[in-house]
This record gives sequence, structure tokens and C-alpha cells, in this order.
Amino acid sequence: MQDNLLGGIYDDLFGVGRLVTPSTLPNEGKTKEEQEAIANARSALEEAKSMVNLIDKEKENLQNKNAEALKTATASAAPEKPEEPETDPMEDLDALIGLTAIKDDVKELIAFVKIQKMRKEQGLKAVPVSLHLVFTGNPGTGKTTVARILARLYKQIGVLSKGQLVEVDRSGLVAGYVGQTAIKTQEKISQAMGGVLFIDEAYALSQKDDAFGQEAIDTILKAMEDNRDDFVVIVAGYTEPMEVFINSNPGLKSRFNKYIEFEDYSIDDLEKIFMMNCKKYDYVLEEDVEKHVRELIVQRKMEHSENYANAREVRNLFEEIITNQAKRVADLENPDSEAMTKICLQDLPGADKVEESPSSDETEKSSEEAETNEE
Repeated sequence: MQDNLLGGIYDDLFGVGRLVTPSTLPNEGKTKEEQEAIANARSALEEAKSMVNLIDKEKENLQNKNAEALKTATASAAPEKPEEPETDPMEDLDALIGLTAIKDDVKELIAFVKIQKMRKEQGLKAVPVSLHLVFTGNPGTGKTTVARILARLYKQIGVLSKGQLVEVDRSGLVAGYVGQTAIKTQEKISQAMGGVLFIDEAYALSQKDDAFGQEAIDTILKAMEDNRDDFVVIVAGYTEPMEVFINSNPGLKSRFNKYIEFEDYSIDDLEKIFMMNCKKYDYVLEEDVEKHVRELIVQRKMEHSENYANAREVRNLFEEIITNQAKRVADLENPDSEAMTKICLQDLPGADKVEESPSSDETEKSSEEAETNEE
């Protein structure tokens, strides 16, 4: 390349009638000045070649260094945590706090699906059963947790090949331009293939004059039709909006005929969930604190009786309390493990008013009276 470039320059300067390079330019018949110019050109070309060779060597050295550095970094990187041993999904279901009716519904469903599959394998007639479900109820009642366990149960009995759960809502399915929603929705369907696509607050897809939401629904319905043997959809949300959503579309109504209602947790169950979080993260309640935690749970449930977030609200309360505890312990000098695990009365929100608060029995009685009056 360099030879051709310099040869072209000399062709222009000296009128040589063919493409030549400084290395092939004859000296015969040239003036002294022309011979010097040719010599200089040859020298410049050699220097250019040397520079290019040097650059190539430096580039190769740099690539080798980068490759070695990457190899060293990869070797010294912390090893990935080993995957936790897979637990039995039915045991995980039984271990959930409360949800007695839900556990019975799931067990009945799994038993029926399992037997129908066995009948089909043995050449007997099997009753068609839809694996797609509607989960209804308030937030924090365990819908996502049960859906994840159900996906694994479906895999365990052989009706799904992978058993993963892909959780989405409207924002994960709907795009901002015509035609893109189908693509975005199809990506989620592909991720969930062999498992369960869990759509939270699914009614948000069915709004008045909402072409984008309808596009997502149509794409999902087609995938359900085309992949009956290895794809399950569970839609979830508040009870009344979900009923309106399912009844708004004949395609939805024909494919979703099994409903599971998730009732609110009782105060006892919510308290157990709080204590389970304490045990999970090595926190211990000081004497009498548990009673006041129960009062806080009752109080917050009364304040948000229509949209109480159940286990989610209890988790928020737990995080608020351990944040207060962290602030208190941080001011101690050299706190020991006991200090870092103990939750005291002063760590509770509104601790200055705790002594003035009614007992948990009185608060729960007030809650029951309020519910009676509302009825």
C-alpha cells in the first residue's frame, strides 16, 4: 500500500508512464536532483515500513497483555455460589404460613392433573383440564409465592418441561408504539416457555380504547393456543377487577375457568410472618416487645382496611423496626452480637406512644366492631 502511494506521487512528479515504486525507479537518465529525490523517497518508505511494523508489534503486545489480564481476572474472580439443593415443592407449599384453603385447592388441582395425565399415558380417556389459572385477592397474600411453587409442581408431575416462573405486569408487556407490543410480549412468552407466565394486575391490560393492551392480550391468547402442552399463564389481581377483565373477552373467558381466591391473612398469621422474618435474619425480640408488635400490626390493618398489603405490610414494618434498631446500635461503643440481634421497645415506630396504646385484645375488639358496623 505504501509502495503504491509513493509510486503514484512520483508518477505525478516525474512523468513516469507506469505505476512504479521508489524501489524500482531507475537512476539512469536522471538528474542529480531526481536521483536524490528517489533516494530520499526510498529512505522515507523504509522508515514508514519500520514504523508500521513497530505499531503492529505494539498492537500485538497490547492484545496479549489484555488477554492475560482477562485470564488472570477470571481466574481470581470469586467462584459462583453453588446452587441451593432443590426442595420438594409440595413441602414448600405446606411450610407456608396460613393459606389453608389455598393449599387444599392447589393439592386438589395437582392430584386431578396428575391422574388425567396418567390415564392418557395408559390409553384411557382423559378429561380435558385447563392449567391456566386466575388468582384473586389483595396484595401480599402469597399469590406470587404460590404461583412459583405451582410452576415447580407442574414440572414435577411432568406437564411442564422447565417449571420456571416469569413475572410481569402491563409495563413488561406493552410498548409505546403500534406493532412493538406484540414483539415485547412475545419475548416474555419465550422466556416463560416450558414454565409459567405470571401476569400481576392483569386487568390493567384491558382498558377502554386501549389498542396496546389488547395487542398484548391477543398475543398471549395465541401463544396459549399454540403451546398447550408446555406453557401456562396465571393472571392475578384484585377480585372484582379480575372478574371484569376475564368476562370482557370471550377468548379469556374460555381459557381461564379455574379461580383461586387468596383471602387476607389473620392477625395471628401476620404475627407469625413477622416472627419468621426475625428468625430468618437472626433478630430476637426483647421481653414484651412481641405484644406491641402485634398491636402495630392490628393498628395498621385497621388504618388500611380496604387495601391492606398483608405480608408485604408486615415486611415493611419489620424493615422499619430493624432500621431503627441499626440506628440505635450504631451509637453504641463496640456492640456485641447480642446487642446487634436484640430488638428493644424503643426500636418500634412510635415507641414514645407505646405505653399509652390500648392492649392488643382491645385493639382487635375495636377492629371487629368496626367491621360489624360496616356490614
